[in-house]
Amino acid sequence: MTEKVALIGSGNWGSAVAKIIGRNVRKFDHFDNEVKMWVFEEKVNGQNLTDIINTKHENIKYLPGIQLPENVVACPDLVRTCEDATMLVFVVPHQFVTSICKQLKGRIPANCKAISLIKGIDVNADGFRLITDMIQDSLGVRSCVLSGANIANEVAEEKFCETTIGYRNRADGELFRDIFHTPSFRVNIVEDVVGVELCGALKNIVAIGGGLVDGLKLGDNTKAAIIRIGLYEMRKFSQMFYADVKDETFFESCGVADLITTCAGGRNRKVAEAHVTTGKSFDQLEQEMLNGQKLQGTSTAQDMYNILSKKGLCHEFPLMTTIYRICYENLPAIRIVEDI
Repeated sequence: MTEKVALIGSGNWGSAVAKIIGRNVRKFDHFDNEVKMWVFEEKVNGQNLTDIINTKHENIKYLPGIQLPENVVACPDLVRTCEDATMLVFVVPHQFVTSICKQLKGRIPANCKAISLIKGIDVNADGFRLITDMIQDSLGVRSCVLSGANIANEVAEEKFCETTIGYRNRADGELFRDIFHTPSFRVNIVEDVVGVELCGALKNIVAIGGGLVDGLKLGDNTKAAIIRIGLYEMRKFSQMFYADVKDETFFESCGVADLITTCAGGRNRKVAEAHVTTGKSFDQLEQEMLNGQKLQGTSTAQDMYNILSKKGLCHEFPLMTTIYRICYENLPAIRIVEDI
């Protein structure tokens, strides 16, 4: 059977993986060569972004300077992008997943499967849901997850790194590995969707802490301590709510490696540092510094705080609680080391 891949999302990270997927589908007989990529239509220099991508084969707004394969076709219509796909790659901010799934429900093939590259969780009145569960419940498809130490520009430039795919069905994990694995983007697959996904969501909160430390010029020892405490709280939270999350997952690329790279680079660290050095709010800095991208660490910190406060658990997660209070309650940044 021939598999057909569709990409839902075309930002910085979505465009970087489009380059990989577009190349990889050509290497195997069991994939259709065309990869449609849903693009939220916007004007760039007076032209539609989809038209620019389809003529220049470059996402000049979100991944400038990187050529995309010609078999990656930008499409502004979500349903048309996905209606004949058997493999969906979700790579959008987590806030948009619910509306996307509503539009796709009943309009994708019955044999479709999905993978989430989204780093976040969905908080509701009853608690929270994982993005993979939202996709599975909304669309009736099995969902894997991909997460790792993967700063998009470095991946696009083919600098060596690793990533982790979490699966429930091994055949799905192996199929998604085929479209992502390259000599410079090494994929490991593990049977722990929940562990991989929670690592990807929670590390963005810790990255805010890493950026605050940089802005305060507290040094490498302090940042190492924040990373260690952050990893401990990530594992504690994951295993508190999901008993079958595996310890080993935290030693995969999705765990400790992603935490290190996100605290060293990436948008969450960068904006948190600027919050200290400029005194500006996170919302203002997001608009000024991120070129339309979303700052995920602050929103995930808020989601986490809502979960922990409802369950009376804030005292058990002092780092994540303090980061929330710095982001949303104007707590002085120095409290990152005083309140943990």
